[in-house]
Parts: sequence; structure tokens; C-alpha cells
Amino acid sequence: MTERAHAAHAEGETGVWSGSWVAERLGVELAGDEALTGLLGLALRRNPKRAHLLVSNVLGKHVPQAPSVVYGHGVALGRRVRELLGAEAAEGAVVLGYAETATGLGHSVADGLGSAPYLHSTRRAVAGVARAGGFEESHSHATSHLLLPQDPALLAGDGPMVLVDDEFSTGNTVLNTIRALHDRYPRKRYVVVALVDMRSPADAGRLDAFAGEIGARVDLVTTASGTVRLPPGVLEKGQELVARYEAPPVDPATEPTTEATTERTTEATSEATSEPASGPTGGSRRAASPGSVERVDLRWPHDVPDGGRHGFTAADRDRLESALPGMAARIADALPARARRVLVLGFEELMYAPLRLAQALEQAVGGEVDVRYSTTTRSPVLAVDDPGYAIRTRLVFPAHDDPADGPGERYAYNVAGAGFDAVIAVVDSAADTPALHAPDGLAARLAAHVPHVLLAVVPSYVPPASPVPQAPERPPMLPEPLRGPAFSSYAPDEVGWLLQDLSDVTLEAPTEEREEAIQSGGAHYAESLPVEYQPSEQYQELFHAALDSSAARLARAVGAVTEVVLTERSPRPVLVSLARAGTPVGVLMRRWARFRHGLDLPHYAVSIVRGRGIDANALRWLADHHDPADVVFVDGWTGKGAITRELAAALRDFEASDGVTGFDPEIAVLADPGSCVRTYGTRDDFLIPSACLNSTVSGLISRTVLRADLVGPHDFHGAKFYSELAGADLSPAFLDAVSARFPDVTESVDAHVKELLSADRTPTWEGWAAVERISEEYGIHDVNLVKPGVGETTRVMLRRVPWKVLARAGAGADLDHVRLLAEQRGVPVEEVADLPYTCVGLIHPQYTRGATGADGKAVTL
Repeated sequence: MTERAHAAHAEGETGVWSGSWVAERLGVELAGDEALTGLLGLALRRNPKRAHLLVSNVLGKHVPQAPSVVYGHGVALGRRVRELLGAEAAEGAVVLGYAETATGLGHSVADGLGSAPYLHSTRRAVAGVARAGGFEESHSHATSHLLLPQDPALLAGDGPMVLVDDEFSTGNTVLNTIRALHDRYPRKRYVVVALVDMRSPADAGRLDAFAGEIGARVDLVTTASGTVRLPPGVLEKGQELVARYEAPPVDPATEPTTEATTERTTEATSEATSEPASGPTGGSRRAASPGSVERVDLRWPHDVPDGGRHGFTAADRDRLESALPGMAARIADALPARARRVLVLGFEELMYAPLRLAQALEQAVGGEVDVRYSTTTRSPVLAVDDPGYAIRTRLVFPAHDDPADGPGERYAYNVAGAGFDAVIAVVDSAADTPALHAPDGLAARLAAHVPHVLLAVVPSYVPPASPVPQAPERPPMLPEPLRGPAFSSYAPDEVGWLLQDLSDVTLEAPTEEREEAIQSGGAHYAESLPVEYQPSEQYQELFHAALDSSAARLARAVGAVTEVVLTERSPRPVLVSLARAGTPVGVLMRRWARFRHGLDLPHYAVSIVRGRGIDANALRWLADHHDPADVVFVDGWTGKGAITRELAAALRDFEASDGVTGFDPEIAVLADPGSCVRTYGTRDDFLIPSACLNSTVSGLISRTVLRADLVGPHDFHGAKFYSELAGADLSPAFLDAVSARFPDVTESVDAHVKELLSADRTPTWEGWAAVERISEEYGIHDVNLVKPGVGETTRVMLRRVPWKVLARAGAGADLDHVRLLAEQRGVPVEEVADLPYTCVGLIHPQYTRGATGADGKAVTL
């Protein structure tokens, strides 16, 4: 196949539908509007348990497309929204796009709408910029979305809000976003915009019901609509295809020995390493030698943001429009004289700026140069070199913008072998790092396949610092911490709880009812409590056996993490445990400091809630009574690191809102199997007996509660004291069993601490990467439903609706209690080779497309 044919296919120009390969082999069918097959192709995720992936031909993400086509689709949708709203209402609208895929589409919709300001969500936290909101994307492999407007009033108006995504499938993400924003900034009207509406019949009626629920009008505007029909056995067939067509790199002799290599798979009858001759454009599918990499100075206007991460106004748009012709001319002048086919390659969320540059270049060169546009992405997709498949080739390279969720692979699809004479790689300055220019970085990957690479850097826009706002009004004195025995079974000097007592409030709900409310977006997990699990006699025997066998190991980890804190953080730290899993660990660290050094350290417990942040009133109390620089936050263990990131973001917000500095976001944990922190006692994933039970090993205190009708703006978060469970309380027994082993482990602690202090403890975020992989491999597509490690798996079994447990092959007694719980709840335990954790608990994905059985049909409880 010539590169011209290849390139034509990638853009749907050969007459061969780019979904036919998957459709023929899996029996997948796109049913609906005639335009669907022109808009969408099909590909496979690189995992054995996801059948298909819809690939847009007009979005400019995976498939290089003419920029005028990409921009034209977005603008046309915006004009339709303007017609729907009417000119007057459209003037008061605000547009919100979704990262990463729809950032450029949302921007284009805003352009078509008129003068509407634009904001897109982001997965990149920005120092000094407070969050105005955030949410999780149910089906995404990636991290949480943040809303970081320079002007929070952007979200607070009462005009229509237009929410833009590339695909409207179940609708969960968009509807959950509307619900969250509507609670804070209610409006009368919302418009959901997408290129394609691919809802199933079961999901089709949810939009009207949702609108009635919130008391607002919600409209949907799309280019085309339809649905995907999946035959029985589609998952097994997809697994067989992935196993068959995944192949080694195209040319191992010219690729570095690393996993980050260009991959291309072919039909079994094709030669994987063969390369056709140059095509009519004069380019080649693979450059004979590395191409050149040069910079082109765009002279980007200093007063124009690089995109909508912090908001983009009509005035910003006008300034950009004025500057585009000059920037396009500078790019055109830098192109090689004989270039006839050129790609402008954007970067993840940075889609709009490269798109507009590509469109301006397209206009500047007229018909002399074929200009195409696409961007890099986080999404891992299988590449198959076939005329009927949407993803023909892929380039793999490491992330180069220091992402908050740690290092990982990134991809550029349909670039290698597409006959491009030059690629203009457009990145923002935050991504212009050594990793970009490394031997395995994006620049080198492109140069290995394209004769000329131009690098254009757009300045990353960071809002100017504003005066620190005054602290919000609050009572002159917050209440003193709650202490035992009136609140908790711990001694009063062991811990002070910066919580309010909700013991008289009924908050418990059946597990299945809570799970339904949480996954459907109807409630946050912190708004109710699970019914307290009462262990059987057999389970209690397992707890005591586990405690007997692990007490010395726990004591060693407690001693090690405490010594590291005393050495590196503060000689007299203020221990602040994250309730409630961190509280027993904080008590034990306090006991070690007294045993070994005669220190009487203050210890408090505070609430932190995923998606809602840490209790700001608790931080205010701590800042009033202690030096924030001495505060060390303590937790039991890390899973995938969600709380680690939550704490860091919450402290940034608190600093911006209250002007209080000095709190260190680094958590000290007993065990760090997820490799998310620097301060830990061990990185082994082993049974911590305090994870085996709920309140009866945590001072008889419930999980923390954050509900608007119970927790006011000047209140601490709440919790319950289950004094009625005193007869089953094992909290003192757990602490005493571990503390009793302190003298036995002193020497081993000293040796272990020396190793830790001299070791490279830089977090690698291996746990998060493993969770993303498992989420995709098991068809869940929501990292929040994957709970890694023994402790998190136990929580799943005790509090949530478990689907299955993945156990490392050969795992021993550390999993006895998990196996018993699994047997009692009828949950399968699947042994997995090379699992990075001892075990992983999967919450039942009842409300995602991953909730399917082996026959591909929905599973119900």
C-alpha cells in the first residue's frame, strides 16, 4: 500500500469504511443516521476485555483531518445552538468543554455561538489557581477533571450553560457535571452538544427525566445519532483479535530498546517489517534517517491565553484572530520548499491553538500544500495496518509535561507512514521539557518518521496573581476537639477529633442502595454511611490470627515512618491523621515517639473527602493552635494515590482562600504499595489488621460525613460514635498488640531507617498506572471502581458492592480474610500473574458499560 493510499484511508477517502475491519470480525454494527460511518470508524483498545472503540474522523484527535473540516463541524454546532437559544439568550451563554478530547471542539462551538466565554476542564493542576469545581469521568482511563477559571464568576451566571463533549453515550459524565454545578449555580437552561449521540435505547429517556429532576430545561444538539449493536460473545472475539494482531515494533533494528516504541500490527499474511517505496508526495512511510528538528518562533501574543483552561473571552478571541495570519506566515516560511503534505500536531488538551494555527496555515498556503491536523493523546489504542481499520500506526513516547498523576505513555496515531513531509508539533511551554527532546521523546519519534519536524511553543497561560482574599467570616472560636471516652474509645490524650458528633443522626443505608446512588450520581459517598459490618466468629478469629502474625511487622513499619518524620519533617511534629483509616496509625506513631524519644506529640484526626477536599475549618483550627509547618498528615496506606492528590489540591485551595501557608501536602503512611509518597514505613502490600474491620478497630468512630443539611459553613465535618458496639471493640487490643512489639524491633527499625534515608524514595505512581491498566483490561473504565491493595480490597468487601477480587498468584495468609469475605458474599476471586499488589478489589460497575458478563449482556444485582 502506498503512503498516499494510507493517508487517504486514515481520513476516510478511499471508499473503505474505517470501521469495517472491526465490524466484520466482531459483528459490531453502527445503526442510525447515514452520516455515522463518515463520522466514525472503529478500533480496539489494547486490552483483552473491551470490544471496540469509536474513533472520530472529524475531531482531529486520532485521525489527521483537514483543519477546516474539524473547525467547521464545531462552528456549525455552535450556530445551531445559537438558533436554538435565540440571539438574546445566546449572548448570556457560557460554554464548558471536556478534557482532553473535546477541548478544541468546545472552543469551536463557542466561536460558532458568538461572543460566549469558554472554559474547559483540565487534568493539569496549576499552582496558585483555586478550583471552582471538579468531577470524575465515569468511563475514562485518566484522572479527575478540574475546573480552574481565572474568574469564578464565569460559572456563576444565570444564562444558559452549553456543555460540549465529542460523544454522548450513557450521558453519565455530562449529567453528573450539570447536577454538581446546578447545586452551586442553578440555571434555567442547559444545552448538551456532541458530534454524535450514541445512547442506547435504555439511556435515551434519561435526559428528560433528569431535566424534570433538577427543574431546568436540558436540550441536546448533535451532528448525527445512532447506537452500537454488540452481538453475543463480542468480548471473547475481541480478546482473540487483540492476542492475534498485537505484534512487535516495525523495525527493531532502528528503534531504541524500550517499551516506548512505534507499534504497528498487520494482517497475518502481511510482512510486519516491510516498508513500501515513497509515494507521489515525495515523502516516505519511514524516513531513511532521522529528520531534522527545528524551532519556529510563533510570536504568540502575550495577552492571549493558550486555550480555555482558565477561561477564554470574546476579547481573547478577537486578539487571536488578528494574530493568526502572521503566525501562519511564519510557519509557512519555515516549511521546506518541497513540502506538499504537512501535519500540525497538537498536544493532549492543547487542541484549539494548534487547530486555529493549522486552519490559518491552510488558508495561507492555498492548494499548494495539503495541511492536516491531529493531536497527541493519553488513550492507548491497538494499531492495525488495514484499509478498514481506523488506527493504522501509533507512535509511543513518554509524557513530557510532568503530569500530576505521574509518568506514563502518550501516543500519536496515524502519523507514522502517512506520507507527511513535515510535522509542526505545537506544545505549550509547560510541556517543552527535557522529556520532549529525549532520545525516546516525541520530537525524536516524529523525526524517525518525518523528514522535517518544526517545534512551535505556545506560552502556557497562568492567571496573574491576585491579592489574597480575606478569610471567610466565621465564629471567633472553633470548637475544641472531641475526645474519648465521650467520643471514641481511645484515651483522651491519644487523639483529638476535629469533627462534630452526629451520633444521634440516622445516616446508615443498605450497601446496594448506597452503591446505586453513588454510581448514578444521585449522591456522594460521604453523604451517608454503610451499615456497620458485624464480623462472624470465624472472621474475628482470622483478625486475631493476622494480628498475632503481623504485629512485629507493623511495629517495624510504625517505627520506621515515625523516625523518618522526626528526621526529615520536624523534631516535634503535630500528627494529623486522616480519619478514619489514618487514626490508628497516628496513635501508634505517637506511642513510638514516646517509647523511643520521650516525646508527647499532639495528635488530631481530620476529615478529607474525595472530590470535596479536606475540612477547611479543621485546617483553620490547626493554624490557630500550631505552626502549619510542623503539621504532618498521616494515613494508613496508599492505594492508587487519590487521597494524596486530593490533599495537595485542597491545601492549594486553602492557601488561596485563607492566605495560610506552610501546610505540607506530603502524607506519611504506614505502607505505600502504590508508590505515591516519599514518607512511609514500607512499600510492601501486606495485611494491616486495622483494615479488616470498620469502627471496631478505629475507636468506634464511623467514616466521616459531609452533607449540606448537617455540616454548615462554620462546622467541622461529622462522624458517629458507635458506643453501642463497645462489647465488640478491638481498638485498644490492636494498638496494645503492636505497641508491645516496639522493644523487639528497635534494632531492625534503626537499620531500616538508614536504608530509607539513603534511598531514592521518589514516588513512581506505579499504583495509579496499574489501576488504569486494570480498569481498561476489565472493561470498567472508571478508576474509582478499582481499589488496589489489601486494605482497599477489604474496604470494598465491607462497604461496597464487590464484583470480583484479583489476587496475586501465590498470595498467602494475608488474603485469608479477603477470601472468607468473598465466600460469604459470593464474590469470585481470580488469581492473576504479575499483579503489582497482593490483591485488587473491583467494585461492581453496575452503571457503566463495563457491567457485562461473559455474554456481553448487562449484569444486574
